[in-house]
This record gives sequence, C-alpha cells and structure tokens, in this order.
Amino acid sequence: MEASIYRLRHRDILALCVLSLLAIGAIMVQSASSGVTGKDVWQWSAMGGKHLRFAIVAAISFLVIGRFDYLWLGRKHNSILRSPIFWATSISILLCMAVLAPGIGSAVNGARRWIKLGPVQIQPSELAKWAVVLFLAYCLTFKHPGDRFITGFLPLMIPVGILCLLVVIQDFGTAALIAVCAFTMLLAGRVKLSHLAIVLIPAMLAGAWFVMHKAYRMKRLMAFSDPWASPQGEGYHMIQSILSFSSGGLFGRGLGNGVQKLGYLPEDTTDFIFSIVCEELGLFGAMLTIVLYMGILFVAWQVIKQKRDNFGKMLAFGTASMLGLQAAINVAVATVSVPTKGLSLPLISAGGTGLVITCAALGLLYSVTRFAHRPELAQPRNDEEDMPPHRLHGPPRFRHAA
Repeated sequence: MEASIYRLRHRDILALCVLSLLAIGAIMVQSASSGVTGKDVWQWSAMGGKHLRFAIVAAISFLVIGRFDYLWLGRKHNSILRSPIFWATSISILLCMAVLAPGIGSAVNGARRWIKLGPVQIQPSELAKWAVVLFLAYCLTFKHPGDRFITGFLPLMIPVGILCLLVVIQDFGTAALIAVCAFTMLLAGRVKLSHLAIVLIPAMLAGAWFVMHKAYRMKRLMAFSDPWASPQGEGYHMIQSILSFSSGGLFGRGLGNGVQKLGYLPEDTTDFIFSIVCEELGLFGAMLTIVLYMGILFVAWQVIKQKRDNFGKMLAFGTASMLGLQAAINVAVATVSVPTKGLSLPLISAGGTGLVITCAALGLLYSVTRFAHRPELAQPRNDEEDMPPHRLHGPPRFRHAA
C-alpha cells in the first residue's frame, strides 16, 4: 500500500505541474497578444483564443495517453520492424524530408518548418524531437550496442543523425537540442565513451560549420558578446528582454499591464514569453514557472530511482531531458545568458501541434508513474517469492498503482 501511495503522489504532482503550466501559458499568451489587438486582457483575442483551444486539446492528450500502459510501445520484438517506435521514427524522417520540398513545406519568417494540412500546421521538427527520445529509449533497452561499434553503436546513431541533419537545415536550435538530448540519453544508457568520442568530434565540427554557414547565425553569436553594439539590429531582442526583467521587479507590473508587448519585444508570445511573465508577474511569477518545471523533473527522477523496467526508466529520463533542456535554454535566452536560439518555452509559448505533441510525450511519463513493471533482471518481489519458477521467467508483469 505504501508503494502505491508513493506512486500516486508522483503522478498527481506531474499532472498538477503540467496543467498549471498550460494554464499559465494560456493566460500569458492572451495577455501578450492583447497588446497587439488592443483589447482588454479579459477579452480573448484571436491568438489567445486559438492557443486556449490548443491548450485544452493538449491537456486532453496528456490525460488520455496517460491512461494507457506505456509498455505497448516498449515490448521487445524479434525484429525492430515490428516495433511502433520504428514506424514513428520513420514517419518523422519522411515528414522532415517533406517539409523541405517546394510546394509541401510552408515558410514563415523565412524558415521552412511547417506542413499545412487544411487549417492545421504540423511542425515535423517537434515530432523529430520526441521520436529520438522514443527510439533511443527502446534501443538502449532492447538493442544495446555493448562493445560493438560497427554493428551496434553506428546503426543506433544513423536515424538520430539523419533527423538532426534534416532539422538543422532550417532550425539549428532544435537540431542542437535533439543532439544534446541524445548525448545525455547515450550517457545514461552506459554507451562506451570511446564510441561517443568517435561521433562527438564530427558532430561538433558539423555544428560549427552550420553556424558559420548562415550569416545571421554568426551575427547573433557576435551580438551576444555586446548587445549594445547593435541596439537596433541583432542586439535588439536581447536589450528589450533585459528591459522586461528590470521593469518587472519583484512583484511585476500586474497581469495585462506589461509595456514591452506593445510592439517593443518581438516574438513576445513564443520565444520571449518568459520575459513577459517576468515583466507582468515579477520574480514571483518567474520562480513559480521554474518550480513547476522542477516538479516535472523531480517526478521523472523519482521514477528513474525506482526498481522497475529499464524502458520505463529510459523513457522518463529522455522525456525529462528533452523538456528540461528546452526550458533551460529558453530561460537562458530570455535572460541573455546564451545567444538567441529560437526555441519556445514548452507548455507556455504559443503553439499548436508542438504543444499537443509535448503533452502527449508527458502523457507517456504519466503512464510510467501509473504502471510499475517489474525489472527484467531484478529479484522477485515479496509477493512473488512463492510463485512457481516458470511464472517468474514469463512475460513481464505489472501492477496498476491504484
């Protein structure tokens, strides 16, 4: 009974943090967009209403997916071709290729990142992020490369490398996020460091080339060292973001009373939404937002510490790594701690399919907290000590944390 209460508490914390972040996002996107529409903060603007609808769908996807046992994705198959994760990764690769094709991909602000399907736009890079998490969680559990480089580690890295190369063409920030998350998962999966070193150096060289290949990326990097050298150019975003923090102070200007959203701070509903949070809600709002993210990471860490199946542990680690890294990078960009990357603040920034997909991934984490599958190589639990040997070595059993 104590174990069940322990897991129940964790999934409640997770649900509270996710739904609270969605609520904060809906309120702050509405507040930021109201400066453009000129409407009162309590009258839903077109952007605020659209984001609210997506947030509701995202919350439903989180709760619905969380009700299903995650192990249906992570069952060991004789051939990886029978795994749904393989097909999800393949579809992500095809969509990332399709978005680059003229007539299929849709360009916004000069970047071709979306595919229009009627009234809905799909961002394949969002699918690619979570496909990498699922793919590595599955392979590091059931297809671990061990000491083999050519036949083990290299095939593991090929799909990850393909997705990074396809995404980096139009979205360097997301590609870098995928690469860093993959690196952390490989370390957690105890891949040989010598294998990682072989691919790490070429990956870093390729990243440096992609930065230098685009003039605007180099300008962003140079502007970060001294934003005031180009206050109306590349340093403009950073300066306005700093002003948001300084004007917000400890308690903020009040919800809806922000000034920077009135045309001064670009991307105020997406990349720099955290600056609006700090300006209107002050240090309290900023700390509340960060604490909610820390709550999600705390739940994932508790899952990793439990005596359970390796796939559930790797899935929890990968989900927390992807979400935590993206949130940390966005906050670092808003506070001008790193150069601008173009990454949204998960669960809060205005978005559509990306918001729904992120909540679906967190729904899998919620599922991991609900279902406690036995470890593959663990000793039998107390209630299994008298179980016949053939039952102990049969298919994995799970308990539902009621």
